[in-house]
Amino acid sequence: MELRTLRYFVAVAEELHFGRAATRLHMSQPPLSRAIKQLEADVGALLFARSPAGVMLTPAGTVLLDEARALLEHADRVGERVSAAAAITTITVGILGDGTDPGMTRLAAAYRRRHPGIEIRIRDTDLTDPTCGLRAGLVDVALTRAPFDETALTVRALRTDQVGVVLRVDDPLARCDRLRLVDLSDRRWFQFPQGTDPDWQSYWNGGRPREGPVVRAVQECLHAVLWNGTVGLAPLGHRLPAELAVVPLIDMAPSRVVAVWNERDTNPLIRSFLEIATAAYRN
Repeated sequence: MELRTLRYFVAVAEELHFGRAATRLHMSQPPLSRAIKQLEADVGALLFARSPAGVMLTPAGTVLLDEARALLEHADRVGERVSAAAAITTITVGILGDGTDPGMTRLAAAYRRRHPGIEIRIRDTDLTDPTCGLRAGLVDVALTRAPFDETALTVRALRTDQVGVVLRVDDPLARCDRLRLVDLSDRRWFQFPQGTDPDWQSYWNGGRPREGPVVRAVQECLHAVLWNGTVGLAPLGHRLPAELAVVPLIDMAPSRVVAVWNERDTNPLIRSFLEIATAAYRN
């Protein structure tokens, strides 16, 4: 039995649904179903009782789930020991976003539990580089938001957030339940410095050129709204000062929270980071 197949099996056993397990594993459902059928053939027993309502573990499946979890945990420990022997003792994580995000909080706790001997270095970056220094070699992996130029990078989506417009509470538009981008066409928007990734700039400007003050950090964006009445965008659910309000934009594409790394990087700590991040942001 391959470890990859066992990870597939554990995902289906925990979700009790092939569709949800496929989403969790970032794969389509047909190859997942084929892998489970092949695993059943290899062990010589049905692992799931299938019905129109979903799937349930058989007695054999229950036994295999316990054993598979133990095997995968052991495999992870082996990886940690090999990493230690190879003198891989640190990982640098670039962060662009809300440090109080529950997903990030769960990720930090889970990664510390999995890798207690690894030093985790954090590089908090401003809004001018959505890859958090990844291209410059300043970080091993970044937790950030798309879109940006993905050339030579690998990107894994962790979550999507709806986006709203940030306004002062005394702004007439702040009393609206929802807005469209056209409602903001005559407003000044904050800008990022020249040379900022054009895909990133275009997204946060609602897909078209705008005029307004240049900002580099989240706090500068908020102050641009407070002091100048500038329009800014932000994912819904972020904490804002009492003087500001956020109104959902119904024609704005959701913001994707992603993990990103250099596609040629083979650091095993990154692979573990991605597995833990996927689970942390799903819960």
